Amino acid sequence: MKKISILFVFLITITSTQAQVKVGDATLPASVSFGGEELVFNGAGLREKFFFDIYAGGLYLKKKSSSADKIAKADETMAIKLHILSGMMSRSKMAAALKDGFKKSTNNNTSSLDKRINKFVGFIKDEIEVGQIYDIVYEKGKGSVIYKNGQEKGYVEGLDFKEALFKIWIGDKPADKGLKSEMLGSF
Repeated sequence: MKKISILFVFLITITSTQAQVKVGDATLPASVSFGGEELVFNGAGLREKFFFDIYAGGLYLKKKSSSADKIAKADETMAIKLHILSGMMSRSKMAAALKDGFKKSTNNNTSSLDKRINKFVGFIKDEIEVGQIYDIVYEKGKGSVIYKNGQEKGYVEGLDFKEALFKIWIGDKPADKGLKSEMLGSF
């Protein structure tokens, strides 16, 4: 009976550790669900600045992929999870980073997106704190949604907006090249 108990505890431990992924000081889930669709972990890494871990970022897709362009253009539900690790990340820095990211992801051609960019950035109203989790999700049929600690803050419509948004992390001029590579994994 003792051997069976030990085996049972061992199997529970293995199962529970496979349901999560450790990224720096953050623990990300192995799968998430948005808009009624189950998404699998594609890859994750750390956004670093001046040797500090700013956040852990994970990419979740319906099916694993390493093709940044196909992911960005796909009209299917997907998510980027950001687990804040540093007090260096503030609301104003996040807003500035998003706006700068849109400029880079569109080669400074944001004119058709400007109103939607401002609307999306406006959903980040409260100060950002260590331990908070932001989910940037494209929900097919709805648009690009931002969640803070599981609570929806708002959304913006348009596949063109979603493509520019996801290219902030996985485009040709990403926020962090190492993070992009880790999010895309190698399959």
